[in-house]
Amino acid sequence: MNKHGFANAIVLLAMTFSAQVALSQRAIAFDGIENARDMGTLVMQDGQMVRTGMLVRCGNLSKATDGDVAVLKGKYHLTDVFDFRFDAEANAAPDRVIDGVSYTHLSTLPKAFIQGFSSSRPDTTKMDTRDMLAVLMKYAFEPKAQAMAHELYPAIVTDSTAQHYYGAFLRGVLRAEGGVLWHCSQGKDRAGWASAFLLAALGASRDVIIEDFDLSNQSYAPQVKALTAQVQGKDGSEGAIAFIHAMVGVSRENFEATLDLIDQKYGSLSGYIENQLGFSKEEQQQLRTKYLE
Repeated sequence: MNKHGFANAIVLLAMTFSAQVALSQRAIAFDGIENARDMGTLVMQDGQMVRTGMLVRCGNLSKATDGDVAVLKGKYHLTDVFDFRFDAEANAAPDRVIDGVSYTHLSTLPKAFIQGFSSSRPDTTKMDTRDMLAVLMKYAFEPKAQAMAHELYPAIVTDSTAQHYYGAFLRGVLRAEGGVLWHCSQGKDRAGWASAFLLAALGASRDVIIEDFDLSNQSYAPQVKALTAQVQGKDGSEGAIAFIHAMVGVSRENFEATLDLIDQKYGSLSGYIENQLGFSKEEQQQLRTKYLE
């Protein structure tokens, strides 16, 4: 198992699984956009609430329908999209272009996980869902793949390029003139960290940040349940089951452990945002003025 194969698996899975409507009351029931939710109504530590209709996190926009576009333009007044996918992902499933919307590409997956991806990517046009599920099941039983899935979140938050791009994202949200949407492929890991940093800058508690991150598991619960049953049917280890949860849903355990890592390595999440992401206290206050009520 090498990083080339693991990177291929990430994209294969991202392109395969379609989310059910998220169970959260903040879920947005788009036709072709998965794992979407409005960040509005979340309550910050000072009692203020995130304004609704301004901040949206979701999966990619490649299958956005005309109806979805109408909602994004009409209800959310969308002006800015931030895409955290790496080039091969974005090229394989380009976002739908929406008139009047600015697109910013910020690849936050560390290079170690995607090096050599373009030259080794399989032809997914010739693979059906069964083939892709077989790829996932294969990797679920490989210890190196399990370890890399476990290492993904720490790699993201400690990578200098990812830090730079997440800082650019926060500044982009601050500058936006209308609604803002951010995504990766499934809207769960890289987009999840963007949401975590944004919520922290807005003044959210650790519990609120964790619960928002964990909601992706509700979006992908049917797929996680079905594939976990397959792994168990093959006498898969706890590591194999954890791989399924991390790759199809999100690993709340790994997320919390990585928040602990940020505290240990950088002092606090607040300090990390200010120093590693370069988003100052003054900018954080401006962000709160703009997006809280």
